[in-house]
Amino acid sequence: MQKHISFSEIMNMEKQERVHFINSLGGFKSVSLLATVNNYGQTNLAIFSSIFHIGSNPPLIAVIFRPNPPERDTLRNILETGFYTINHINENIYKQAHQTSARYDADISEFDVSNLTSEYKNNFKAPFVKESNIQLGVEFKEKIEITINNTIMIIGEIKEVYFPENCQSEDGFLDIEKANTITCSGLDSYHKTIRLDRLSYAKPNKEPTSIL
Repeated sequence: MQKHISFSEIMNMEKQERVHFINSLGGFKSVSLLATVNNYGQTNLAIFSSIFHIGSNPPLIAVIFRPNPPERDTLRNILETGFYTINHINENIYKQAHQTSARYDADISEFDVSNLTSEYKNNFKAPFVKESNIQLGVEFKEKIEITINNTIMIIGEIKEVYFPENCQSEDGFLDIEKANTITCSGLDSYHKTIRLDRLSYAKPNKEPTSIL
């Protein structure tokens, strides 16, 4: 039997109940670590589940930032330096990744408190997470203010990608499950994945077939 919850009931929920409920409605989400550094060399690492694809030509990816205050070190560093990295989370590091959501002072690096390792590659200006199997180097391109709830969307262009060699198919598809990438639901529920199928490009009057 289905349960029905109206808008007014949602708005009357206690704050944390409403946050958990609404955040889980969007279904499974990508979850990654955003790594940044400021102009003084202070690194920052934070977990985000509001990352999504914008386009492939050019290769664009977006992330949503919650309202300020509190001060968002990741956002400030991106706007200050113009570069950041997106690092997939795997089942070996999800607890450490989750810990980066704690509110540490700006002079404390979440790399240190989570025992994750920062690494710099090919003179890219932001650090990558060494323990991540899929790493994206991103350059800031556009900031969009969403006035309805005072959030900010940051759009970046993917400049570099690192991943295990055995994860890419001949048609370009990247099998992130092979790289042990996990997903999440809500704010604090982490999940492994099992692929059901991969289907051919959908065309009218033609049944899709499985892609091996």
